[in-house]
Amino acid sequence: MTTQVTKGIKVSVQTSFEGTFFKNYKMHYAFGYTISIENQSKDVVQLTTRHWDVFDSLKEMEAIDGEGVIGKKPVIRPGKSHTYSSGCLLASPIGAMKGYYHIMNLTTSQIIEVPVPTFKFAAAFAMN
Repeated sequence: MTTQVTKGIKVSVQTSFEGTFFKNYKMHYAFGYTISIENQSKDVVQLTTRHWDVFDSLKEMEAIDGEGVIGKKPVIRPGKSHTYSSGCLLASPIGAMKGYYHIMNLTTSQIIEVPVPTFKFAAAFAMN
């Protein structure tokens, strides 16, 4: 598990290899990840946007920006957390992601950038 705390927001990531499949005559590698965002601050916060850099050992880096996570902009009270699962498809069995969330402090209206540390994807058969 990968974990990082920034300004009272703890982000933890767990990854998994989900399998392979062919699409358009090409092999694809499916990876899943579960992210938990825990509010360790004293203020109520809301996740508003996300940014991802997706690294695939056989392709160029891909940047992805969007609102919320999996269609939600969760409000997280002090001492509470929001957990969600998602995934990505890679052209190779090895890759990684990193990024950040924009999180608004609902008490001060300040937006902070909370980094999501680099988390790696690797199919067991691809490792030495």
